Amino acid sequence: MSQLVLYRKYRPQLFAEVINQKTIINTLSNALLQGQVSHAYLFTGLRGVGKTTVARLLAKALNCQGRKPNQFEPCNKCESCKAIKAGNSLDLIEIDAASNRGIEDVRSLKENIKFPPVSSKYKIFIIDEAHQMTKEAFNALLKTLEEPPSYVVFILATTEPDKLPATILSRVERYDFKKLNLDDIIGCLKNICKQEKIKFEDEALRLVALHSEGGLRDAQSLLGQISLVTDKNITKKSVEELVGAINFEKIKKFIIYLAKKDKEKALEFINDTYDEGYDLEVFNKETLNYLRKILLLKISPSLGKILEKETTNEEMAVLFKQAESFDTPYLEKLLKRFIEIQIQLRRTPIPTLPFELCISEEL
Repeated sequence: MSQLVLYRKYRPQLFAEVINQKTIINTLSNALLQGQVSHAYLFTGLRGVGKTTVARLLAKALNCQGRKPNQFEPCNKCESCKAIKAGNSLDLIEIDAASNRGIEDVRSLKENIKFPPVSSKYKIFIIDEAHQMTKEAFNALLKTLEEPPSYVVFILATTEPDKLPATILSRVERYDFKKLNLDDIIGCLKNICKQEKIKFEDEALRLVALHSEGGLRDAQSLLGQISLVTDKNITKKSVEELVGAINFEKIKKFIIYLAKKDKEKALEFINDTYDEGYDLEVFNKETLNYLRKILLLKISPSLGKILEKETTNEEMAVLFKQAESFDTPYLEKLLKRFIEIQIQLRRTPIPTLPFELCISEEL
């Protein structure tokens, strides 16, 4: 099973299956029960946190032919629900604004709006990546939002709501989706592994979840990819090899050299890491996150609660100990330099050079 099929197979078909968006689901559920349907919604949040999934669930519930007045969940059995799940509903139009962003596309949309739904109560338009629409397209859409037909519902989804004009924002009902926490993503991955009979190491799933950066879709896709490569036996090593992840122990060693200001060892480490085939952008990103954790603990031990979801007890003990080896100004200077390195890595002809300059100048 491909990673794409794996993601689609486990896409939530009920509001109750959506994770870590309780406030949004409760609000939409109450609106459905009370029949208070908005003509335009805006779903914002990071990629892979459920915006499009919830948009489709809302569309399904609005047009469900089997949903009772005292229910908000779609029945998933009627013709409308089946058509939406299969992706061939004539009354649900999904538009990717990244590739259909111009004025002509919106004019076509406006023409489509003139015609009532074919077999449903509502004609629903989901516009993904809405922030990528042109200014002219937004102006055309605005006129439609001002006086939409009673049978039309718009759902705009975006990762960058600040790029939408204020005139559009003022005419939509906005929902901000939260980044998913590590435990929720790991729980979903474990459930998929159980269903698909995939063997796994706990630390391997933790790495997959960390790499997804709060996006369930990315985590599920990566899980599917690794399960294919490893013949359904996912180990920590296989995840590290596929995504170029740098494990905690490796970063810890580098941090020791930084704390001791050991230039020679630090320079050798960087070049060895590069020679071993690690992606230095990934390495730098994980080094930044490691130093960030130390900084938080340095500021106040109580800030350790922020790190609990992404750090084991053993790792936390190591971080507390390493925090004692740094003074705050030096730590802050390193963090700033490694942020600069992240930018420089995209332009440098010699991948190790930004690290070498930093180590030479700061240690």
